[in-house]
Amino acid sequence: MTENTQTKPEEQPLTLQINAQYIKDLSFESPSMPHALLELTQAPDIQISVNVNAAKMDEKNHYTVDLHLKVQADKKEDHKTLFLCEVVYGGLITLEAPASHIEPLLLIEIPHMLFPYARAIIGNLVREAGFPSLQINPIDFAALYRTRLEEKKQKEGEKK
Repeated sequence: MTENTQTKPEEQPLTLQINAQYIKDLSFESPSMPHALLELTQAPDIQISVNVNAAKMDEKNHYTVDLHLKVQADKKEDHKTLFLCEVVYGGLITLEAPASHIEPLLLIEIPHMLFPYARAIIGNLVREAGFPSLQINPIDFAALYRTRLEEKKQKEGEKK
């Protein structure tokens, strides 16, 4: 009797390694300094936007994942910008997985791993700029991914 030793795609072993993490782009602007510090009478209005991009680099299962974070703080009274901080924090990834798992891993799991480092960079910049400490809440990358899939489905539906 012989056994079937072929591996089913869903049973394929998963290999995930973050080879490097890096700052790809970093910007901090505070157009109204130092007046902003004297005029700040209440907590600012803070808007945070997040985007994730991933791309395959080569045939050796190397990928890049870029986590884009933009934080803008405005005075509530007159909506003047106190600061604008943008960071693109990247990771160089080696990933071997079934094809159906690659996109969710790159757009959910890897950003989840990179986020604490990008958050620390922004927090340090804001503090070093003279503003009160900023703690960005955790981000639901799974929800972002689901939204991205829904938008993709809508665009495909419009093309038909």
